[in-house]
Amino acid sequence: MSFDQNALDSLRIERTPEPARGTGQGGVYKWFIGGVLLMAAVAGAYALLRDNAIEVETVTATAASSGSAGGAVLNASGYVVARRQATVAAKVTGKVKAVLIEEGMEVKEGQLLASLDDTTTQPLHELARRQLDSANKNLQEVEVRLAEAERNLRRSQQLRADKLVSEQALDTAQSEVSAINARLEALKSEVKVAQSSVRVRTQELDDLQVRAPFDGVVVSKDAQPGEMVSPISAGGGFTRTGIATVVDMDSREIEVDVNEAFINRVKADQKAEAVLDAYPDWTIPGHVINIVPTADRQKATVRVRIGFDQLDPRILPDMGVKVSFLDSRAGEAAPAASRPVVRVPADAIMKEGDTSFVWRVNDDSLERVAVRTGGERNGQIEVLSGINAGDVLVGKAVDGLAEGAPVKKKAE
Repeated sequence: MSFDQNALDSLRIERTPEPARGTGQGGVYKWFIGGVLLMAAVAGAYALLRDNAIEVETVTATAASSGSAGGAVLNASGYVVARRQATVAAKVTGKVKAVLIEEGMEVKEGQLLASLDDTTTQPLHELARRQLDSANKNLQEVEVRLAEAERNLRRSQQLRADKLVSEQALDTAQSEVSAINARLEALKSEVKVAQSSVRVRTQELDDLQVRAPFDGVVVSKDAQPGEMVSPISAGGGFTRTGIATVVDMDSREIEVDVNEAFINRVKADQKAEAVLDAYPDWTIPGHVINIVPTADRQKATVRVRIGFDQLDPRILPDMGVKVSFLDSRAGEAAPAASRPVVRVPADAIMKEGDTSFVWRVNDDSLERVAVRTGGERNGQIEVLSGINAGDVLVGKAVDGLAEGAPVKKKAE
């Protein structure tokens, strides 16, 4: 069988010659494609991580001012109190006749604050006074009679010496003088009794006058005219026990309860700073007056009294206050190579058991750093070791914080 050679040639497939091994063109192309794919994968992963980064608030650790009065070694909360305060009441039970004060009024010691009804006591006082007048007049009468009896006795003695009267007449004159003397002494006693009665009735009248026990300010007016008042709780809820409350504003101070585990950080005359809840931007200098030498077993606290270096009208009794006890060594010269004190907001310090730590932000990722803290002052905690001024920290704990976790700053 014969084949057409031309037909066979038309069916042949022409192949392109393969490049010679060792030229490197195919390898370079493969590496280029691989690099592009890797960069795309990294960019995609970064974008994915960026989208999944934890949004946090950040703060910057700052160095404390060199002019600071010293770091706080302890903080406590308490109240402004007045050491000299009295709820003034009447000595006796009675109906209020007049109230002469209002809240906020300044009063002086002995000033009349209120008076009670005297319709019963005043007549008794007048009766005692009249009895005293009567006793005094009786006494004067007997004194006159005694003077006359003494004159008669002297005449009888002279006549007896001249033997002109009998011995019996002389004895009668002497007896008369003795009797009148006895009557005189009895009347003197009656006068003293009447005087005492007048003093008692006068005191009863004075007890109806309610007076200020010391210089101060009236902070509470507790009774009105027409109400019944009593020094004791009697008569049910319709009888009041006080007229007003007076406070000596010069006796204002602070009382705080300090945990007994930290009371060793407080000493008498130690410097302190107080911040009233009503004026959070006002720092008031003070000092420790004393530590009350007893503990409260229920609360495990010890009471500490703090005095103000200078009183101010804005400081009112029963105001809430926060106190920072300053380092007693603040006045000592610090070593030249000492590390500057770093302060951070209190919310930036995290706790895990007895360990304190912060989350430091490095290149948009988290690093957990253990720190040693000092005292707190005005919402700022001293960090003694672990971080430096300028470090960026997570300002407040959020869910998902972990070592190496990606973070991004929360939008303002």
